[in-house]
Formats: sequence, structure tokens, C-alpha cells
Amino acid sequence: MGELRDLTERLVSIPSHDDETAAGDAIASWLHEHTDADVERDDAGNVLAWRNPDADGDSLALVGHHDVVPPDESQTEDGDYVIFEDEGRLYGRGTADMKGAVAAMLLAFRDADPDGPLAFASFVGEELGGVGVQQAIDEGFAPDYAVVGEGSTGYSEPGVLDVAVAHKGRRASTVTAAGEAAHASEVESGENAVYRACDAVDVLRELDAPEADVFGQHLAGSVAVTEIEGGTAWNVIPESCEVTVDERTVPGERADVGAVEAVDGVSWAVDQNLPPMACDDPGFAASVIDVVQDVQDGAGEHVAKPHATDAGWLTAAGMTCLVCGPAEQGEAHTADESVSLDVLARCRRVYERVAARIPRGQS
Repeated sequence: MGELRDLTERLVSIPSHDDETAAGDAIASWLHEHTDADVERDDAGNVLAWRNPDADGDSLALVGHHDVVPPDESQTEDGDYVIFEDEGRLYGRGTADMKGAVAAMLLAFRDADPDGPLAFASFVGEELGGVGVQQAIDEGFAPDYAVVGEGSTGYSEPGVLDVAVAHKGRRASTVTAAGEAAHASEVESGENAVYRACDAVDVLRELDAPEADVFGQHLAGSVAVTEIEGGTAWNVIPESCEVTVDERTVPGERADVGAVEAVDGVSWAVDQNLPPMACDDPGFAASVIDVVQDVQDGAGEHVAKPHATDAGWLTAAGMTCLVCGPAEQGEAHTADESVSLDVLARCRRVYERVAARIPRGQS
């Protein structure tokens, strides 16, 4: 436990909300010092390492990220991150999301006895929509299987490590209504863009969001208008109006948000599209939950996460993914973010055993 705690504290203490370079340097340095792996830093700042890269069999990757969201004022002191231990938990920005998981994966990567190629990857830019993982994929990162260490703890029972076989994605888009400005005393002289935007909102309200089932886990999508902005003055008919749409997507079909373009003067543009994740190999899913339950005396279940992760990008690129990590629901991005040292230790054991015993390619 001491080594895991110390490594987590070391990584968490390195600020990485504005610049991930120092955190990536620390991870790469640790890999060089403690393993004989082939270690690479790409132009984005990702850290990639391989053991047994030329071995037969399907490859497995342990995947995390070392960027964090900006800390709360209480989580910094003189520009440094504050980290402390209390009642079996480590507190500080990045403990849960997700430098604790990265530390557990590093130790498991070092100690595992894999029967095939084993990779470790820590990406940059996850909090910005998967910037690092997308570049890595573009440059050829393509393990057959991946375990992503995002949070999956406490879904079935408080404090229990679970395995997410699916998660939602997020598509953010803008609906723009164009009109014609006029003096508000001469309504007929213009075309009211706000009225057109309201017609588009009516279309959105009638949309059916798709649903999906993955290994018994149900995911329901959603479509919500979250912002409306239009008009320039109280006495001017508005010539433009923008509507922001937040859509939570599920594996498979997407809601037909583009139907708004049937309204005169309305156009639609996608601003961000974080893909959902669904594991496509029941044998892999069964093998990982078997390991988790062995570590936890039978506890742990397959679950679905509501949040997008880098696993969505890996899945979209053809890799088979699961999410298994120490963060609990509601812990990430908070002023009192923390992680259980006991759950971290369980994660380390799970990652090491998964790397050694997964019957890769089973279906």
C-alpha cells in the first residue's frame, strides 16, 4: 500500500490543469526507472509504453489520463497542489480523476506477467474532449483490448468496485435561426429569428432520444436545450438567434436533431461529439468481472456509466473496451475530491490480474 500511496501522492502533487508536461515527464521517468518497457512521448504529450510488443496473441492496454480540471482555491497553496490523507482516503485535485488510477496501472504494468503484448497509456487532454487519445489513434495506437481506469466504483453498492460495460456519449450542437432585422414598430417588415428558433425548439422537444442495452445494462439518451441567445435591442426585430443543444448519446442511433433544418432559416452544426462506449466482447466482460469479484469476495457487477470517457474514442476506432476504476460517483471535479486507498489497492490487483489472465479473443 505504501508504494501505491506514495506514487499517487507524487503524481497528484504535480499541477496539470494548464500544462500536462511535468506530469507526463514524471510518468515517463517512472517507467524508465522501474520497467524495461519501450516508452514513447508523442508530440501531444501522451505517454505510451509497451511490454512484449512482439509477443503472439491479442494486445491489452491499461489506459488513463494525467490532465485534470482546474483546482478549487482550497486545493492549492502557493501554486502547488495540496494533497493529504484522512481516514483512509487521499484528498486533492486528481486523486479520483484520475491520477490514483494511473498510479495503480503503472504498478500493475510493472508487476504483471502478461501472456501477450501489454501496453500502458496515459493521455493528455481527456478533460478537453479526448485530444490526446485522438492523436494517439491517428498515429497508430490500436491495442485489441483496453481497460480504461475511469471511475466505476459505488454503482452496485457503496464502496464496491464495478465494471462498466457501456457509457453514454455527448453531442453538443448549435441551432442557428436567421431572420431579417426591422424596427419593432414595423413587425411585418422583418423576419423574427427568435420565433424561428422557437419553432426549432418545438421540433427538438418532440424528438425521441434513442435507447440501448449492453449486456443487460440499459442506457437512455436525452436531448435538452440548454441556452438561447438572440436579439440586440428591445426595439429591434432580431435577425439571429442561437440555441445550444446538449445531447446524451447511446451506442447505436442518434436523435434526429438535424430535423430542425426543416424550419425556414434554421441551420444546425455539431460543436462536439464525444462517442459512447459499448463493450463488444462478452468473454472479455465476463473475464474482467470474474477478476473483480475474486478480489472483492464476490462483490462487483457490470454497470453503465452516464459520463463519456476516452473509452468512447477507443471503441469508435475498433478496440474492445471496459471501464474499471476507483473514482466514485460525484467525486470527480469537486472541491473535496478524494479517493479510497482501499479501492485503489483493489484496482491495482485487478489490473495486474487482468493483464495476466484474460483469455484474449474469447467471444
